[in-house]
Amino acid sequence: MASEVLREANGLRFRCLEAGPAGSTPVLLLHGFPEGAESWSAQLEALAGAGLHAVAPDLRGYGGSDAPATEEAYRLALLVADITGLIDALGAERIHLAGHDWGALVGWAFAAQHADRLLSWSALSVGHPAAFARAAAKDEDQRNRSAYIRLFRERGKAEQVLAEDGYQRLRAMYRIGPDPDAIPEPVIERFVANLARPGRLTAALNYYRAALADLAGLGPVSVPSQLVWGDQDPAVGATGTQLTASYMTGPYQLEVLPGAGHWLQFERPDQVSRLLVRHCQANPPE
Repeated sequence: MASEVLREANGLRFRCLEAGPAGSTPVLLLHGFPEGAESWSAQLEALAGAGLHAVAPDLRGYGGSDAPATEEAYRLALLVADITGLIDALGAERIHLAGHDWGALVGWAFAAQHADRLLSWSALSVGHPAAFARAAAKDEDQRNRSAYIRLFRERGKAEQVLAEDGYQRLRAMYRIGPDPDAIPEPVIERFVANLARPGRLTAALNYYRAALADLAGLGPVSVPSQLVWGDQDPAVGATGTQLTASYMTGPYQLEVLPGAGHWLQFERPDQVSRLLVRHCQANPPE
């Protein structure tokens, strides 16, 4: 059973769910939008069962973690520095890192810039940002899938649209895809309640407004990496997924989950857990 721990990193407090031996190799798990640490509940237990110290924080602006009020506080450099701070707070030199959705985007940036702090990197759903940008530029299918981003970048309007009718549009996001009941209702309500607090929905949307442009020109990744992608993901198509390989200079594996959508930790918990455990075990500390 995961325990709740408050850790200080990069000048902020982060609420973390943690499981597994505290002295073992850490695995840091970064959630996406619009979620929280609970998105990794199944994987926390599986990684702990494999003897690893699994840590899932609420990211900056989410859940029980601090939420700076300014948009500039969500620039990519600060989000990356949060990861460095969390690794230091865990007392580790090198860790395993995994991220989903926005957690994947931040993780790709960290892996490209701080390979010396990582043993392995696992991205869920979202490939290398440069590959995603190329896909959005040349692939009409990806442009259509990404159309929602324009709304999310509109200050005030996005908050209004997502909050209308008791946050019904926000709730509907968790039901998109081939398995609309994958995320349990109590988990959805927890995520929504956290984002409904004053300033919290804006904080989460600030990732799109402040950090997105900073991902342009991100370099290649040399860390042993895997990308796990569901071929029915409504937000991320095949083009950027396939192009990711061209930005890898180290060992890399693409794992396609047939019939899976975007919420992989919920839709395919056992499969995702096995892939994470296998990847960590294949890249142990020296």
